[in-house]
Amino acid sequence: MLKKKNLLLLSLLPVLANAQVTTVQQAAQEAVLTNPEVQIKWHAFQAANGERDVASGGYLPKVDVQAGSSYEMHNEPLLRNNYNSHSQSITLTQMLYDGFATKNEVARLDHNRLVKLYDLYDATETTTLEVVRAHLDVLRYRKLVGLAEDNYVQHRALYEQLQSKAKAGVGRRVDLEQSSARLAVAEANLLTETSNLHDVSARYQRLVGQPPGPMLAETRGLDKEIPPELSAAISTSNSNNPALLAAIENIRAANSEASGRKSAFQPRVDVRLSGQHGTNINSEIGETNDKSAQIVLSWNIFNGFSDRAKLHQLADQINVTRDYRDKVCRDTRQNLEIAYNDRHKITELLTYLDQHQLSIEKARDAYRQQFNIGQRTLLDLLDTENELFQAKRSYIEAQYDQQIAFARMQAGMGNLFRTLGLTRPDAGPLPKFDGDDETQAAHCPIEAPQTYVTNKEELNQRAIALLKDSAPAAAATVSERDKTAVSPAPTAAAEVSTVPAQKAIEGMISVWRKSWEGKNITAYLNCYSSTFKASMDKDHDKWKERRNARISEKKSISVKISNIEFTFKDANHAVTQFHQEYVSDIYSDLVEKTMEWENINGRWLIVSEIPEAR
Repeated sequence: MLKKKNLLLLSLLPVLANAQVTTVQQAAQEAVLTNPEVQIKWHAFQAANGERDVASGGYLPKVDVQAGSSYEMHNEPLLRNNYNSHSQSITLTQMLYDGFATKNEVARLDHNRLVKLYDLYDATETTTLEVVRAHLDVLRYRKLVGLAEDNYVQHRALYEQLQSKAKAGVGRRVDLEQSSARLAVAEANLLTETSNLHDVSARYQRLVGQPPGPMLAETRGLDKEIPPELSAAISTSNSNNPALLAAIENIRAANSEASGRKSAFQPRVDVRLSGQHGTNINSEIGETNDKSAQIVLSWNIFNGFSDRAKLHQLADQINVTRDYRDKVCRDTRQNLEIAYNDRHKITELLTYLDQHQLSIEKARDAYRQQFNIGQRTLLDLLDTENELFQAKRSYIEAQYDQQIAFARMQAGMGNLFRTLGLTRPDAGPLPKFDGDDETQAAHCPIEAPQTYVTNKEELNQRAIALLKDSAPAAAATVSERDKTAVSPAPTAAAEVSTVPAQKAIEGMISVWRKSWEGKNITAYLNCYSSTFKASMDKDHDKWKERRNARISEKKSISVKISNIEFTFKDANHAVTQFHQEYVSDIYSDLVEKTMEWENINGRWLIVSEIPEAR
């Protein structure tokens, strides 16, 4: 048998090797290096480098070489001859002054290089954000598919149970029809989640270039180095967001182009050196050697007002770039403000959603047990099943929305790429410019809109006042039977016979409570019988694992018990009811708990427990 197990493990090694966990960093790095949208920006930046090199050639001399050979025939009164003519010439032209046209053109293209570079950085930030979103969405919908499958199983099991009862003639047909309707809804939910998973997987493949692997790692560290204040985050964005930096460089490029255009009103001065050697040139028989050195000044005096009109055009173009900068500033600030608010609100929301799903899960467990003994209707049970499904779904959605909000914050500040530890292609040496206050992000104010904060204390006071107003009316509806109903006192003989057992059970309840508070899992689980079965986990071992995980994840636990009541069925079976107040670092509730006890080999152990919300 051991040999067979070893062979099975060896056969699974290739599968395990291929099932590697894909991190969001790996997916984002692959997308940045291969995604066509990023590659377009990269090659546009490379083209801008070449364009700048073309303009800087205006500082260097221009050398032209010319050579020619011809056969000339002359039939003129003083010259009648046919001969061959050969000539070679070289001309060097060096610009001395061009009204700073070359200087401004090089400056414009330097700024244009930075525009393309920041466009590249913006594309990498945007692509990285989309990859993070797609990665998280795949994880999200994989969990939601699993949740929908579990929901379908619960509804299917209940349907089969009711169908068996209906066939046996002990169940109502209307209950079966109601269960069938809810089962159809569960199937529709499962189909919707699988469709959503397919769609986000296709988006992941478009961004990364390959479909998501079977194992994706959860994201970690997206919230590191996020400023606690929104104003600090906006300030970081103003100096670091690549889209805004590209818009600022656009203004500087437009200013340089306008300055360069003023050269049309200036003269141009060149030095021109030339030399020519030839034979029989210009009808002069014999060899000639000519050399010249010139300073050439050229100046356009009138150009039909075209140059002045061009300056007006460029002035408006500068205004366009400034308006675009302001638009990018506002868009970036809005996205950052929304992401910042989502980050805080979803973090608070998760606490309430977790409390909701834990409470409704306890209620569902209690309802299921009560339904099995006829104390709850089928509609009650189906409603709690659906509410539990929606509660768990909302909690999963909020968990991943929180991570996406972190990523949006980092991208808005221009830090997502660095936060994930990714690398960009080397951009080479870049020009450095002094800051120009006129083009800086000073037009992007850092003040944030006022966030509405709910006054919980005021709302609580309103609730208490409402309760006081309705108390007299509620008291008037109490029936005389409820007012006078008194539980019969136990007989003296019964009190004497159950005192030792009651003391023993009280001791076990104390052990159970203290081991729960102290997170002593072994002592806590030893309070339960081996036959104990929870409504969720019929398998006792699975229930133990679930309780272990639930208790271990809490930082602190407080359990208070009061108003314990005892009912003895016989010498070895008893029932206790008490008020339980549970408080942990992330959850709290008040329940009325019913426990069934059994004396097994001299120890009272829990065989059943039903919590019911108070």
